[in-house]
Amino acid sequence: MIATPRFVFIHLHKSGGTFVNDCLRKFVPGARTLGYHLPRSALPAALSGYPMLGFVRNPWSYYVSWYSFQVSQPRQNVLFRILSDEGRHGFDGTIRNMVSLSSDDERLQALVAALPTEYSSHGLNLPGFALAPIGGSNQGFYSYLADYMFGGAGPTHVGRMETLRDDLPRMLEQVGEPMTDAFRAHVQEAAPSNVSAHAPYQTYYSEALQQLVAQRDAPIIQRFGYRFAG
Repeated sequence: MIATPRFVFIHLHKSGGTFVNDCLRKFVPGARTLGYHLPRSALPAALSGYPMLGFVRNPWSYYVSWYSFQVSQPRQNVLFRILSDEGRHGFDGTIRNMVSLSSDDERLQALVAALPTEYSSHGLNLPGFALAPIGGSNQGFYSYLADYMFGGAGPTHVGRMETLRDDLPRMLEQVGEPMTDAFRAHVQEAAPSNVSAHAPYQTYYSEALQQLVAQRDAPIIQRFGYRFAG
């Protein structure tokens, strides 16, 4: 997360946050990093009521980005290894397990036991105790992760990664953060950051998995107007 004198930015995993972090550290006076992929609930008490900025992305796209990044690594993380049954499942089986985790108690308990017991400074940074409440929620993993990261008191401003270059200036204006011409130009022109290499996300999905994501991640899909087509 990034703390500034006017607001905090919460970095939801693989949702444009690396780009925003870089922008804020470069152009916002007094911006400083507090932890890594930490949720709003972990803010120091003095900052807990500050306006929060964050970004989400199309859930169908998120799952493809997450999966593609993991399979590109020499050693996948424990979340991937358990959801994929140590690599025995491909995209369809792994993401089906991920999206259905809230109703798969055996797999969830295995994950809770295998994940770290406290926050760290790398990766998704999701300890077991932070994932455990997904059980019985009927939420998809990404919807749960967004609620976990953004939940808390204070004003909330959440944009879409797909329209980040337009949404970020608007959100900064809403919290009273001035933007220099150089800052605006950087937001419009700088290259994306930390992009996973993969084909168009639509090509990864069976009809059944597409519909499962639509059901389990409906809160984000409906709130932000996402469609499977884009």
